[in-house]
Amino acid sequence: MARKRKARGKELKAKVALAAVAGTPPSQLVSRFGVHATQVAAWKKQLVERAEELFADGRRKEPSEVNEQGLYEQIGRLQVELAWLKKKVAQVQ
Repeated sequence: MARKRKARGKELKAKVALAAVAGTPPSQLVSRFGVHATQVAAWKKQLVERAEELFADGRRKEPSEVNEQGLYEQIGRLQVELAWLKKKVAQVQ
């Protein structure tokens, strides 16, 4: 029978990864937290690679082609609506 994998919480993963980045030897982390050395290295790598995302400025959005296409569609709809309204106003007067 295969052993069931343990689910590790995000708090534990963060503690282990921060300790690994700080320079604590993996053997100490393995004995202190009860995780495999490979897992320690994977969590450390993940923290180092994705640390930039923590400090990303969420206020500034990068322009994208999808957004640009949506804006062109909206402009087209508004132009059609404006032409229709001008026609209706001309009929009323």
